[in-house]
Amino acid sequence: MNRVILMGRLTRDPEIRYSQGERSMTIAKYTLAVDRRGRRSQDNDQAADFINCVAFDRVGEFAEKYFRQGMRVLVSGRIQTGSYVNKEGQKVYTTEVILDDQEFADSKGASSDMGRGYTQSAPSQGLVSAGAVGDGFMNIPDDVEDDGLPFN
Repeated sequence: MNRVILMGRLTRDPEIRYSQGERSMTIAKYTLAVDRRGRRSQDNDQAADFINCVAFDRVGEFAEKYFRQGMRVLVSGRIQTGSYVNKEGQKVYTTEVILDDQEFADSKGASSDMGRGYTQSAPSQGLVSAGAVGDGFMNIPDDVEDDGLPFN
């Protein structure tokens, strides 16, 4: 099984390109700085890995529209490796995460850029208002008695 889940901050705004051909597709590339758990560098700063991520089509459109440098995001997808020969004739190996799901990891108020309040998921391919979804719990009016609820 090839599945990866990462949480990190965007090192810069996503780089956007569009595919050529009959059906144009958005391709968003960005790098996530992902903290290494429990590891410290020599100057006592938190060590991080810089993971290249690629989002296609609707997932890429979402990244283009809402993601900005410094935002903390949660992504999932699969690892893809490859290689190519550079101009000097040397073989270069690549590793990327091909995304199929991405969402904001901070609350709406954590950043002024995060005030839009949307999450995106590849299976539904749509945007869902965070205000409608909330934290997954329904608000119970004050006048409802506790004994009428299905739990204690």
